[in-house]
Amino acid sequence: MPEPTIPPPNEHLGHRPFSFYPAIVNIEHNEWRYKRSTWSEVLVVNTKSNDELWVPRRFLGELAKIEEPVMIWGLVKEMEYKAGALVPHVRRVIEMPRAVNDIPRAVGGGNEPATPSPGPAPVVGIRLESNEFRIGRLIGAVLLIGIAGAAILVGVYRNLSTGRGVSYKTVLQASLGLTAQDDYYAVVRKLGVPKADRWRDDSGEVQYRLLEYPDKFVVLMGRDRNQAVYIGALDRAWKPIDSVKLPGGAQSYSMLAQLPKF
Repeated sequence: MPEPTIPPPNEHLGHRPFSFYPAIVNIEHNEWRYKRSTWSEVLVVNTKSNDELWVPRRFLGELAKIEEPVMIWGLVKEMEYKAGALVPHVRRVIEMPRAVNDIPRAVGGGNEPATPSPGPAPVVGIRLESNEFRIGRLIGAVLLIGIAGAAILVGVYRNLSTGRGVSYKTVLQASLGLTAQDDYYAVVRKLGVPKADRWRDDSGEVQYRLLEYPDKFVVLMGRDRNQAVYIGALDRAWKPIDSVKLPGGAQSYSMLAQLPKF
């Protein structure tokens, strides 16, 4: 007997497209439509590739109550599409390389192996103890570096999984004076007329508008070109330098970081 379908967690989702936050790793296009669901999983369809994906309900959070500029469906942790399935994304800890000269040298101290001495050699015993002490100290230093690196990686992963932006984002946002309610005309009033203005040519999807200024790019996004609003800014190297708070509480930083150049 087929498993009965049930509605999604928020009944107002309907057939409208939405985006996951944070975006799923290894899937480039982050726009989906709800298809059906079971008691344990929800089936969604990618609007660009038409690929279907089963998402376990335990990984799904809440839908944004406000749909502009785009509906957001939160994930409780960062996910990764791997081998045809959806699994939690784990950031690997980089293994520290072996230290140079971490193998004890021969008793003689030279490049050639030392020949055993028939008689007692107290001085050799002292040299062995010195080498062992240096090797132990080197191993301890390597372990401390590895622990510090792991702590840094864990801190970065927690910041990404909770959606917290970099601390200087609010300073840049305040200096630009733009919010998620500002449209093209509001941007021009505050920053002036851009030197270039172009759209990303993706008909039928979320529309992106790029306003080029001498030191930055300003990005607008919306369901259509008449409703595009400000979501942040990128520097000349295409790195996010400003983001805004989207409906539902998430920051637009993740969208800007994954936005392809156009």
